[in-house]
Amino acid sequence: MGEVEGVRRLPIVIGMFEAQAIAIEIEKIIPNRPMTHDLFKSFSDSFKFEIIKIVISDMKEGVFFAKIHCRSDSRIVEIDSRPSDAIAIAVRFAAKIYCVEKVVSELGVEPSEEDKKLENKKEIQSTAHSSNPKKEGSLKDFSLDKLNQLLEKAIFNEDYERAARIRDEINKRN
Repeated sequence: MGEVEGVRRLPIVIGMFEAQAIAIEIEKIIPNRPMTHDLFKSFSDSFKFEIIKIVISDMKEGVFFAKIHCRSDSRIVEIDSRPSDAIAIAVRFAAKIYCVEKVVSELGVEPSEEDKKLENKKEIQSTAHSSNPKKEGSLKDFSLDKLNQLLEKAIFNEDYERAARIRDEINKRN
């Protein structure tokens, strides 16, 4: 996660299931059956409560904590959550994600010069062409272990479109 008006990033590790749930929603893919986060959305719609925001609230012993802020007609409630689940829910509700300053100041990292160059290159590529069929075909050339490494890297870099393509290639092989 990156700051909106800054350069710091918060390195939150997201499991494969949650990354897949985020990617599916970003790409507007409708699964055959509802996933857990979709179930949560249906439940909230049925009982008429909304997600106001997500707050990454703390980190203790290497574990991040998050709160999902919900509102119904009669009250506002904060629900404890893993950040990965909270992010997957935020994507479904188009809710903003915040992080307390204490956590960002202690754990936020600024991108290195190499990271900045890669980010600029990624922006240039994404504005020039949204997909490159030749490059996509090359995923077939990688071993399953290498694909899993590439998936982790894509998730870490918040490149969810690439992560979804890699995930699809992995699923084809299973």
